[in-house]
Amino acid sequence: MTRPVIIGNCSGFYGDRIAAAREMVDGGPIDVLCGDYLAELTMLILAKAQAKDPSVGYAKTFLTQVEDVLGTCLECGIKIVANAGGLNAAGLADAIRAVAERLGLTVAVAHVEGDDLRGDLSAITPPVVGKPVSANAYLGGWGIAEALGAGADVVVTGRVTDASLVVGPAAWWHGWGREDWDRLAGAVAAGHVIECGPQATGGNYPFLDEITDLRYPGFPIAEVAADGSSVITKHPDTGGLVSVGTVTAQLLYEIAEPAYLGPDVTTHMDTAVLTQDGEHRVTISGVRGSAPPATLKVALNDAGGFRNTMTFVLTGLDIEVKAARCEAMLFDLLGGRGRFATTDVRLLRYDTPDAPENALATAHLKVTVMDPDPRVVGRAFSGAAMELALAGYAGFHTTTPPTSESAYGIYRPAAVPRSAVEQVVVLPDGTRSIVADPPTGPAPAPPEHPAAAVPAGPTVRAPLGAVCGARSGDKGGNANVGLWARDDAGHAWLRAHLTVERLRELLGPEAADLRIERYELPTLRAVNVVVHGLLGAGVASTARPDPQAKGLGEYLRSRIVDVPVALLP
Repeated sequence: MTRPVIIGNCSGFYGDRIAAAREMVDGGPIDVLCGDYLAELTMLILAKAQAKDPSVGYAKTFLTQVEDVLGTCLECGIKIVANAGGLNAAGLADAIRAVAERLGLTVAVAHVEGDDLRGDLSAITPPVVGKPVSANAYLGGWGIAEALGAGADVVVTGRVTDASLVVGPAAWWHGWGREDWDRLAGAVAAGHVIECGPQATGGNYPFLDEITDLRYPGFPIAEVAADGSSVITKHPDTGGLVSVGTVTAQLLYEIAEPAYLGPDVTTHMDTAVLTQDGEHRVTISGVRGSAPPATLKVALNDAGGFRNTMTFVLTGLDIEVKAARCEAMLFDLLGGRGRFATTDVRLLRYDTPDAPENALATAHLKVTVMDPDPRVVGRAFSGAAMELALAGYAGFHTTTPPTSESAYGIYRPAAVPRSAVEQVVVLPDGTRSIVADPPTGPAPAPPEHPAAAVPAGPTVRAPLGAVCGARSGDKGGNANVGLWARDDAGHAWLRAHLTVERLRELLGPEAADLRIERYELPTLRAVNVVVHGLLGAGVASTARPDPQAKGLGEYLRSRIVDVPVALLP
């Protein structure tokens, strides 16, 4: 049996810590350096860049990291795998070769393509209307595995799933087959944990009292064994924490239902078992897999139009009266709400009575307008807002001067039959090889999870977060919140307490009419929640103050509920 492959992450998004690549390579032994650069919003950003310059469309920061570590990686035999190719993996591969030539290095570069569907949208469902600025199928890890098997030192891809950056190297290293479902699922779990960088090592973690090393968290490492189990860790003498809690938080991040559909395998996250196996070492074991679906997920980004926002500051007394007057006068000056395709008005109450300082007595009235015509929402809108400066409510001022319009995009999820997508790996010698699909099939029925005894006894009003942690984020227009308890008793109460009806109540008016799905993951002591449509058409277009729902979990934890006294410290 081969030893585990050691895969270190150096990026969780386009714009993450540049120095992470050098720190990962120098911090200790690794076999593969991987980085995730793509999100739904990133594809829109790269499409805009490519429209201005067809030679780009990839994550330029990755090139900076490559230049910094390529010599060391070649010397130490470290492979580099990243999805930084975005919309132009071939262009990024050429750019890496140019970097290597400038450094006097010889490097074997491969790339994976076939995810970009803009050339033929006919097989996508639901049918595509118009011409999206980006349309990408989510590919898997087998193209990466084939490239590494052909001797590539660096493999860059377009839109593969984030976890594929671990699945591909692990499958290559251990010689797995396409039907090694449990092994592949274990690698997906490991990849999902490390894909967001320091979110697995104490970043964005709710229980700050557990973190004793408050330095910037070290980036995560997955040691993936031949049986698909893995150890999540980080380099010695780096900040943060690797614990069952930090790994649970990331494992729940944006997964939706426990049967986590992927291009290579369906991973059953509700079978994962986490064990603390030493300081900053957590083992993931027991993950079960089954055949992937016959379709691939597709991310579409459309040009949505133009938007503008002005935020009015309201101070002191009569906040709601002032807000109503401001709103009425503004739209009267603009000729009515009907002038715009979309309007969104939100009164954000930050004010407190008898505030001890001026700033604590203020609320914000945030007015956002959207329209296909940039002239309608440009200075014509923000200029009208400033006409209230001497004619509106007492204490009038805004958070910004008048602004011009900005373009926004609309994200739409879709699907495409595998037969309509040809994944191709371009090997270092230029050979083009079509990557075979794995067998497909339906996911098995979810297992039954018998209810555990709920702690009895008196209750006290306390924040939900006294019993559970949370990690939240976006999946297009939906918000995903994973909540987990720190012990079995807390989990039994959490399962019983967090019904869909209770969740709707705790989430407040904005979720009143939205579909809420709730899933249980007992092996993680967790409940996962999907709130459909909370983010409208996705991060690029929503006017919600927290457009990616990053704070939604912490909002839920702040809500006061009846908690059994036995569960509190």
